[in-house]
Amino acid sequence: MSSLSDRIKKNPVKEENHKESSDKKKLSDEVSGEKLNPKSNEELNAQNPSRKKRRQATPEELANPLHGVKLKEILERLVEHYGWEYLAERVNIRCFQFNPTMKSSLGFLRKTKWARNHVEDVYLDMLDELEK
Repeated sequence: MSSLSDRIKKNPVKEENHKESSDKKKLSDEVSGEKLNPKSNEELNAQNPSRKKRRQATPEELANPLHGVKLKEILERLVEHYGWEYLAERVNIRCFQFNPTMKSSLGFLRKTKWARNHVEDVYLDMLDELEK
């Protein structure tokens, strides 16, 4: 068996490793001190011509009241305005009738197109009601 002092003599800690890590810290400090200038879309498109530009929404899409509104927001607004009982009467689905939760309702509505269409119709009717 070798003693602790023998093992230390055989495997001394290299000072070089400690110096390298401190050098890396200094480099990162220098870089973080610089001002970060994000590039605009025009600059990025000029650098990489194959980069796709985003399509702008058409006036018809912008006129649609459902444009840009997430299903979760629609359901939250309906529940806040009407409550689960009214939604259960208006849209005959079990996730509104028995132990309704946002999670179960959103999961069902995302999977079932006809139910989502019914909920969107109720939301549009609510918007019309609020405008009057």
